[in-house]
Amino acid sequence: MEFPTSSQVEIIRLILSTYQDGTGQLALKQGKTLPGWRDFERAVAFSLKGIAQENKAIFDVLVPNSEDSAFFGISCKMRRELKYPKQNFDVPLELSNSSGKFWEVLTESDGLTPQTYKQHPEHVAQAILSIVQGWHENTQLQMGVEIDLDVSFFLSLLWNGNGYYQLFQFPLEMPDFKKLLWHFPPDKNGIPGRHLRGEDDQGKLFEWYGESGGQLKYYPRAAQAIWKSDPFQLEALPESTPDGVSAKAQTYFPKQWAAAQKSG
Repeated sequence: MEFPTSSQVEIIRLILSTYQDGTGQLALKQGKTLPGWRDFERAVAFSLKGIAQENKAIFDVLVPNSEDSAFFGISCKMRRELKYPKQNFDVPLELSNSSGKFWEVLTESDGLTPQTYKQHPEHVAQAILSIVQGWHENTQLQMGVEIDLDVSFFLSLLWNGNGYYQLFQFPLEMPDFKKLLWHFPPDKNGIPGRHLRGEDDQGKLFEWYGESGGQLKYYPRAAQAIWKSDPFQLEALPESTPDGVSAKAQTYFPKQWAAAQKSG
């Protein structure tokens, strides 16, 4: 499914901009803040009239599919790794950090251990990617709603220290593991390292840190996105903008707030 209209992207930008008032997840100096990953999920949900899951579900946002009674899912990712104005670069997507679940399958089903798994890089790759695919396929059972995986997608928000943000959309379907080179990059002594890497002709595409956290990372290229926004910056807040936390309390509870200020 193609991502929203320009007006919906603008709504996301403006909502993200409000989190500069002290209510955002990312803290700066002097009480200023920036939007964080949870803020991003909520902005996407509001823009698309969806539901932010606010948990560790496979999909962070569920959106009613206008074509039928099902939903489509959006897995939201946010990282400070935008390379703008460079045009093509890796867009890091952390697919999972569930070390225990990966090793449960590798050990119990495939008979591999931390001592033997480096001898079978392709087998390990097939297993861990199949696990992720299985999570996607079983997610509607976990959530109790019908989810159309064909139109569900990853949505990444990258940003940088210069204040630029950009959205990238990628399909759930990932490259065929058989078409990649899988290996454990050696350390300086030539010993296979502690992470599995899958590479295509342009470089790394997957990394799995099986012995240190269990993170499975996917690096599709920006040029391969099925949709991307133009780079944008947050809207500057008016100079007279009050602290967001106290402003909300005063707006919602004006009488109680005034009384508390007098008694304080």
